Amino acid sequence: MLIDFFLHLKASKLPVSTREFLTLLEGLRDGVCGHAIDDFYFYARTCLVKDESRYDRFDQAFAAYFKGVTEIPGLEKELPEEWLQAMMKKHLSPEEKAQLEKLGWDKLMEEFRKRLEEQKGRHQGGSKWIGTGGKSPFGNSGYHPEGIRVGGESAGNRTAIKVWEKREYRNLDDSLELGTRNIKVALRRLRRFAREGAADELDLDGTIAATARNAGWLDLMMRPERHNAVKVLLFLDVGGSMDDHVKACEELFSACRAEFKHLEHFYFHNCVYESVWRDSHRRHAERIPVHDLIHKYGPDYKLIFVGDATMSPYEILHQHGSIEHMNREPGADWLRRLLDAWPAAAWLNPEPERLWPYRQSIEIINGIMAQRMYPMTLEGLERAMRQLSKKT
Repeated sequence: MLIDFFLHLKASKLPVSTREFLTLLEGLRDGVCGHAIDDFYFYARTCLVKDESRYDRFDQAFAAYFKGVTEIPGLEKELPEEWLQAMMKKHLSPEEKAQLEKLGWDKLMEEFRKRLEEQKGRHQGGSKWIGTGGKSPFGNSGYHPEGIRVGGESAGNRTAIKVWEKREYRNLDDSLELGTRNIKVALRRLRRFAREGAADELDLDGTIAATARNAGWLDLMMRPERHNAVKVLLFLDVGGSMDDHVKACEELFSACRAEFKHLEHFYFHNCVYESVWRDSHRRHAERIPVHDLIHKYGPDYKLIFVGDATMSPYEILHQHGSIEHMNREPGADWLRRLLDAWPAAAWLNPEPERLWPYRQSIEIINGIMAQRMYPMTLEGLERAMRQLSKKT
């Protein structure tokens, strides 16, 4: 069926290649997209269409071939065993969840201090003490719409506004070989070439001219190799909800390494505060003050954030709102300082754009970014690169 679809696109004068079709098949094999026809449409367009000017032709060819089809046969997924096990655990009904009250930042911290002073032992279930399960806003493995997770692993609700535990993050692998050229192709829109370094590349035009001036005696002329002179500061969100997007971020990181000679990268979690780090394994011992970065790198750098911007609004807007430490200034202040230092900036979000209106934190950060947040898709990357290429 898909081979016929590939041939149908070729017949429709779309320049799709065999390599891109194999990439499409690899992604289907690995479960990159669902079996709904809308999911397959966006995935196929990302893999097969290299130029957005051909979207309309692709849409027409796709609609003609899949007319009346609602699902792609053979892509149905089995439910993973971990999901089935999770469903067996005690959970709350929507009515019970709706009854839980969001305490608010000040009240939540006050109540947490009281619990620490009053509690004498371990608790399981319930709605008051620090424990496991139940409806209490303090503890782990239960549910509360706005709580503090103490120990344990996340239950998957992602509603905690602070976490009291040692959290381990990992560095992104910049040696990962990409399975598709799409990211590199999009990044190449942000190019400004210059010749620099030692003169070790043959200058053919110069050699011909010099030889002609020497009455035919060969005179080899050399010149520095041409490199992309664009300078990029890459800030990558790691840990927490970003664990769902590690593969996509590693592919982007690898592409950036290949495309930008002048690339500096730093890690943060959820929102940028007063310091960042280069090595997640030593992030507590080797922090880099953001003020130092502002003084070190000039305004000619392009600033790129990569993160899902999914967090409690307190982490952006409140003093001491960080999920991990008591920050003296809100994250929003630090974001604005970075944007003042490097006006050419963009935020790449791996979360589907259709979900953004449902995340308050995404709306807040996109506002701080002056609406320069883009989805981490081929089309989104191209839009971001065009924005960064503009003169500020």
